[in-house]
Amino acid sequence: MKLRNPNAEIFVPDGKQIEEALSRTTHMAIAAHQDDIEIMAYHGILQCFGQDDKWFFGIVVTDGAGSPRDDLYAKYTDEDMKRIRKLEQKKAAYVGEYGAVALLDYTSSAVKNPSNPDVVDELAELIKVSSPKYIYTHNLADKHDTHVSVALRTIAALRKLPQEYHPEKLYGCEVWRGLDWVNDNEKVLFDVSPHQNIAAAVLGVHDSQICGGKRYDLATAGRRIANATYAESHGTDKSTSLIYGIDLTPLIEDPTLDIDEYMQGYISRFSKDVSDRLKKLV
Repeated sequence: MKLRNPNAEIFVPDGKQIEEALSRTTHMAIAAHQDDIEIMAYHGILQCFGQDDKWFFGIVVTDGAGSPRDDLYAKYTDEDMKRIRKLEQKKAAYVGEYGAVALLDYTSSAVKNPSNPDVVDELAELIKVSSPKYIYTHNLADKHDTHVSVALRTIAALRKLPQEYHPEKLYGCEVWRGLDWVNDNEKVLFDVSPHQNIAAAVLGVHDSQICGGKRYDLATAGRRIANATYAESHGTDKSTSLIYGIDLTPLIEDPTLDIDEYMQGYISRFSKDVSDRLKKLV
């Protein structure tokens, strides 16, 4: 298939033809930046790793030009950063045995523009071609505008498609805001305890970000360990590493649902939980 931006590309680690590679997809991640996939959607990577009947397809929407940089990369231009971040994402795809990774090469401003149809239309095309059972994207309470925009464009793309192309589940996951605050009965718990070496490897290859001044590798591992330990206050740990998510599937099952009201529901139920506990114990 033909992607819309001149420097966009689809990389297939095992060398299959693109159409064949995409058609085998079972798990998909739609992320804003290179390395977001490895932070928020490692559950999907893990589910497919070493499996012949499950394949992971990652989509990175932006070009990575605005990345912070330091040390070895301090003098890199935006064009240099776009090049190195694409290379790092391909390394992660190879190490993690992804079925494919698409690098769509949009600017952040294009993604954040709600009147620009290109991102939505291209995501819809990729979803239709690959027809995944599960999609992981950013959660709508994330504090990064580009992340939230990618989640919104993902929902818009799915709402455009006939129901036959909808995944069984659409999940919003953690990057620039944890989901510890979500009430326990509403959290989606992704156990990512196995293959910690692969978890470290697929994130560790994003050297331009880690060496560039942000220890995403340590912070991500720490969050997952903390999630596992603090998931249950009155029992022993059932896992050693957890990613938290929220279920966004109702937003595509019923396109009339207001997205803001849907997220405010999570917040108001959390607020009520805090208030009820205080009233009970004061």
